Amino acid sequence: MKKDFFLPAEWHPQSCIQLTWPHADTDWAYMLEEVEACFLQLATEIATRQPLLLIAPEFPDVLENTPFRHNIHYFPCPTNDTWARDHGFITLLDTNKQPLLLDFCFNGWGMKFAACKDNLINSHLYKSGILNGTYINCRNFVLEGGSIESDGEGTLLTTAPCLLAPNRNDTLSKAEIEVYLKERFNLQQILWLDDGYLAGDDTDSHVDTLARLCPNHTIVYVQCTDSTDEHYEALHRMEKQLKSFRTLEGTPYRLLPLPMAAPVYTDGERLPATYANFLIMNEAILYPTYNQPEKDIEAARVLSIAFPNHEIIGVDCRALIKQHGSLHCVTMQYPEGVFPSKTK
Repeated sequence: MKKDFFLPAEWHPQSCIQLTWPHADTDWAYMLEEVEACFLQLATEIATRQPLLLIAPEFPDVLENTPFRHNIHYFPCPTNDTWARDHGFITLLDTNKQPLLLDFCFNGWGMKFAACKDNLINSHLYKSGILNGTYINCRNFVLEGGSIESDGEGTLLTTAPCLLAPNRNDTLSKAEIEVYLKERFNLQQILWLDDGYLAGDDTDSHVDTLARLCPNHTIVYVQCTDSTDEHYEALHRMEKQLKSFRTLEGTPYRLLPLPMAAPVYTDGERLPATYANFLIMNEAILYPTYNQPEKDIEAARVLSIAFPNHEIIGVDCRALIKQHGSLHCVTMQYPEGVFPSKTK
């Protein structure tokens, strides 16, 4: 039977962006002022362009008197952390553009970290009536938004190290997971990346840190050209596999390499700095920068090729990577129809 829904691409017209704000009871406590400065820049760039759905136990003081306050819709809710990409709804649209809000289990990336509060945010949101759409309980399956990329046309890009990692869905085989995802998202093909990782990453290689689907059968990806870098071999194998992928029409993807960020360390640990962790908005691309001028500029140049009609805006994310994520990880977009066009 033909299904009448699809998993929209991130560049599908959006109704709002979600941020889950850091606070003193999160792992950000020791550097709260520093990370709030990053979140404030994110909130500014988002809310001056689109409605911002803000989740936090208390409304942040730094946002109280901002000129875009009218475009922030605040929802009070207990939270463990800030990674909206992974605890937020994954939204489908039916052929009438009616939203289906899929609530998957978020278990702290394979039970590495506490997530009991974050795993309840979606149900609290839905019960509040803030979001439009049909709630679909998928909590019997562990899935994070950062682990999947959709082109909106029936192709999903993901990574085997993440989806097959212990403590997620390890009672299921790869074949069983593929069947489930194809059925749940109405997919025609899944492209599995077998290689690629970033030092300091807690997610078991989320695809949104490595390779991203873009319009017109394009994939932007992290390329490592330094043979002395610890990532060289794995990212070289990933690049080779990307070259082997084909669209549903049987043609190769247009591949656009992003630079590999220079190593960033804290307390002797390399952090997962990546330019692939950008957010696609309706008219802008927000991408992470790391105070590496040449590489920051090159990343913007590549993204401007993939998104020639978008404004490319850099946001300093050196604070975010100290907790092993970056810009895309702390955001979640909702397609048109999910959120009211005007906020209170």
